[in-house]
Amino acid sequence: MNIPGRIAVLGGGSWATAIAKILLMNNEKINWYMRREDQLEDFIRLGHNPSYITSILFDTNRINFSSDINHIVENSDTLIFAIPSPFVKQHLVKLNQDISEKFIVSAIKGIVPDENMLVSDYFAKFYRIPARNIAVLGGPCHAEEVAFERLSYLTIASTDKNRTECFAKTLNSHFVRTSISDDVLGVEYSSVLKNVYAIACGICHGLKYGDNFQSVLLSNAIEEMDSFLHAVHTLTRNVCDSVYLGDLLVTAYSRFSRNRIFGTMVGKGYSVKTAHIEMEMIAEGYYGTKCIKEINDRYGVEMPILNAVYGILYEKKSPVSEIKELTAFLR
Repeated sequence: MNIPGRIAVLGGGSWATAIAKILLMNNEKINWYMRREDQLEDFIRLGHNPSYITSILFDTNRINFSSDINHIVENSDTLIFAIPSPFVKQHLVKLNQDISEKFIVSAIKGIVPDENMLVSDYFAKFYRIPARNIAVLGGPCHAEEVAFERLSYLTIASTDKNRTECFAKTLNSHFVRTSISDDVLGVEYSSVLKNVYAIACGICHGLKYGDNFQSVLLSNAIEEMDSFLHAVHTLTRNVCDSVYLGDLLVTAYSRFSRNRIFGTMVGKGYSVKTAHIEMEMIAEGYYGTKCIKEINDRYGVEMPILNAVYGILYEKKSPVSEIKELTAFLR
């Protein structure tokens, strides 16, 4: 397979839009799948995504749009999935193409609900994708900052170094720098956990805990993440690398972080349901909290921050009492 070959973006949200912008810096054309036909029509008419990151203008002549996932997949070699994890299955259920020899890149920072599986594991099990054909995209890179071409760093993780390096080249530009990793599971799990911890930071912000406390919370969060990653995937890694710690920090602190926003609303007294409705966007950490909690039931890693967030979101425990109890575990 020629990597990256013909590249497709699958997804119509902010992260998919940012990835498309990055790709078009180095590629003459891309394919782009979006579920809604009306969104595609408005995109072509306006020259930008009508719903997300509207400030990014595109030359639509360089994009082959389609709401038919099979058409896009059939005419692409590299498939970059940027669909929110709760909706992955409902998009893929329409797929009747064999993708086992495609190069699959997951830009999904979440776990497939119900299955409690990482996206890479889900593709491997249900679509027979060999490990060499799977990569994951991670790192601190908010879509909104890509729109402003602010310098960002991405990490591509895969078991095949050569393919990873080839794909990484197509993302490099004056505002995006890339590195590669072989820690596929670690990058995926950390991408889920950082959303959980960002919700915790948001809850504490909503409860009016200050910066001093937030710094302690995140210091403990990276240690908790490290313990979990070591338990589920023993590998020599430095959790201070940007794909782990950097992504955690930007998701926990940034005004663009939907998980922090979601947590802040819960901390201020919004119900979980109301916070979801008010945001009109997906806070993947909500789903990730339940998935990681259930996965960790098998490993037994001590994760007081995760447990506190789970108690608040799923057991309807008081944010005030849960966070107060959590403070006794922090150092």
